[in-house]
Amino acid sequence: MNLLVFGATGGTGRQLVEQALAQGHTVTAFARNPAKLAVQHPRLRVVPGDVLDAAAVRAAVTGHDAVLSALGAPAGHKAPVRSAGTRHILEAMAQAGVRRLVCLTTLGMGDSRPALPFAYKYLIVPLFLRSAFADSEIQEAFIRDSGVEWTIARPATLTNGPHTGQYRHGFPATESGLKIKISRADVADFMLRQLHESTYLRQAASLSY
Repeated sequence: MNLLVFGATGGTGRQLVEQALAQGHTVTAFARNPAKLAVQHPRLRVVPGDVLDAAAVRAAVTGHDAVLSALGAPAGHKAPVRSAGTRHILEAMAQAGVRRLVCLTTLGMGDSRPALPFAYKYLIVPLFLRSAFADSEIQEAFIRDSGVEWTIARPATLTNGPHTGQYRHGFPATESGLKIKISRADVADFMLRQLHESTYLRQAASLSY
């Protein structure tokens, strides 16, 4: 497939790029700072641009089979990168006729909130991640209201651990025994699998070990 990755220079984004190439896909990496990607491959094209620039996003989306988004921003970042960027992506997909979107958000969104540990729910999120979570809530609303064939991946705390392929997904928020963490490599594994599966079509799936 001809894939477009947003957020390609982040930890999960780089995993998406590398694993997609390893699987034989052709990849376009959209990056505000292409030098940060540090990946070279004959089937990789790196497009410089800002996801908050609607025209740049429109130009990048045309001609692709699917879009993978791993947009993110530092906890204290005030610009609505996730929501505004996703709105631009969805508008561009509609104009270009690209139907499939797999998007990264986070555990704790929507009906997955009960899965968060006490400290996250009542201390870390309210004190340090309030803006990021609010932006992700708007982001998810834009996706649900769109006409694309979407899947949302909601991972637990991200680590730089190995690609295992062994993780829980789609579990209820009340499930016990979760480790509330998952490697970025395994999140990328899940997201790429959705390109060939319909289990979570127009659904959000929680991810953890």
